[in-house]
Amino acid sequence: QVQLVESGGGLVQVGGSLRLSCAASGFTSNFYAMAWFRQASGKEREFVASITYTGVSTRYADSVKGRFTISRDDAKRTLYLQMNNLHAEDTAVYYCAARRTMGLTTTPSSYDVWGQGTQVTVSS
Repeated sequence: QVQLVESGGGLVQVGGSLRLSCAASGFTSNFYAMAWFRQASGKEREFVASITYTGVSTRYADSVKGRFTISRDDAKRTLYLQMNNLHAEDTAVYYCAARRTMGLTTTPSSYDVWGQGTQVTVSS
C-alpha cells in the first residue's frame, strides 16, 4: 500500500522560510509525477507545484513562482517544497500527491494518492 506522509509545517513570520517534506512508502515505481497542493480555510484545494518522477520537469502556480522550489530525492523517496519569502496568504494546509499517468496537471482529481496534510501558518 502506498503512503505519503508530509512534515515540516509550522508557524513562521511573513518573509520567512519553511521546507516541507513528503516521504513515500510502498510501491512508488509507477508514479509519473508528484505535486504539492494547498487548501486555505474555506477555500478550494489549489495547485502549488509539480515535478515529474525523474525530476526533469517542474510546474508552478503563478502565485509561488520565484519563491517556492519543488524537488525530489530519489534515494530517500522524498518530495520537498522549499518555501521562501512567505506571505500571509500562503497560510494553508499543504498536501503532497502523486499520479500514475502522464502530465503535470494542476487538477486535484487527476492525482491518485494523497498525504494527510501539514499546516503552514504565516503570521504578519
